[in-house]
Amino acid sequence: MALVILGSRRVTRDFDFLIEAPGERLSDVVDLFYDRGFELVARLDASGDVTATIDHRRVAAIRIRADKPDSVYFFNHATRLRIDLLFDCPVPARAVADAAVETTIRGHVFAVASEEDLLRLKKIASAARSFAGDAQDIEFLESRLKRA
Repeated sequence: MALVILGSRRVTRDFDFLIEAPGERLSDVVDLFYDRGFELVARLDASGDVTATIDHRRVAAIRIRADKPDSVYFFNHATRLRIDLLFDCPVPARAVADAAVETTIRGHVFAVASEEDLLRLKKIASAARSFAGDAQDIEFLESRLKRA
């Protein structure tokens, strides 16, 4: 969504949030999502579509604590919205937050990664997978940075 804020026309399937590993606050993070109708994604199919979620928040927290993943996905069945949480991965969240730009959308202030950090994150993601959208996003970001 950060790219959309910057003017990209490519539609995204989800929201990605890079956050510090929650540690002792994990239950609070899980509660935040479950209170808003999201559930932890347990399985994705080959095309990245959600095929199973965990409907109990305590089970979700236990699963995250036990697996210690670099990222987790939450899904809202009613809205079909998916939110990806990246825990200090692939770069430390604090470093990205320190360079973030505050953006106000509908009265809410969001810290959005800088264009340089977005490009770095997109290149890391592109190296690990082969999504056509990644190349488009990289081209979009590089053209914006050349103009700056």
